[in-house]
Amino acid sequence: MEQNTNKQQFMQGLRDGVPVSLGYFAVSFTFGMMAVAGGMSVWQATLLSLTNITSAGQFAGLEIIIACGSLWEMALTQLVINLRYSLMSFSVSQKLQKNIPSGHRFLVAFGMTDEIFGLSISRSGKLNPWYHYGAMCAAIPGWTLGTFVGAMAGNIMPGFLSSALSVAIYGMFLALIIPPAKKHRPVRAVVAGAMAISAVFAVVPVLNRISSGFVIIFTTLIVAGAAAYFCPIGDGEEETHES
Repeated sequence: MEQNTNKQQFMQGLRDGVPVSLGYFAVSFTFGMMAVAGGMSVWQATLLSLTNITSAGQFAGLEIIIACGSLWEMALTQLVINLRYSLMSFSVSQKLQKNIPSGHRFLVAFGMTDEIFGLSISRSGKLNPWYHYGAMCAAIPGWTLGTFVGAMAGNIMPGFLSSALSVAIYGMFLALIIPPAKKHRPVRAVVAGAMAISAVFAVVPVLNRISSGFVIIFTTLIVAGAAAYFCPIGDGEEETHES
């Protein structure tokens, strides 16, 4: 009976993960093109996506790799950008059934992304890890395959066409920030603050020598810290923002 339940949960997660997989394919396609344009091979870019599964972290890491940044810079950048996954893993771990062994918990944490977290945490009742695995088995191949196809296309397509398609990632980020920024003033302030600080690092003579990885770190810490201090979200306020 338990095996049947696990299979049903896995298949449900697989079905729910298909739309996520399609979205991942489109974004990682751009990453693949940018990776080979930066000097990576097709297999290096594909392996990077398979083992990391983090869009913002990979794009930021790619900039550091291309700029020949230090390992400390890479580690700090990834820590700041991907720290939210630790919090998501803690949350999902509390939602898992109590008798789930540690091995399952580590595997669930490895496949944690924003979208998979949203699918798993929205399940009613206790979470069966096999549902999470189903979502992972749909989403991760989409992300990896998109990188592979994008990397292959980057080697084949003319340079001007690859450059034009690489703009898609900026369109994706705009699509993420514009809707919440239109609804909530604190989000608008965060976006404006991040743009202002990035501009300062870009034009001030001494600051413009700082590498892109540390610029991301400083900007994230300053803007996120200021937002948490001046615009904290109360206990019941988060639901209001989401509704």
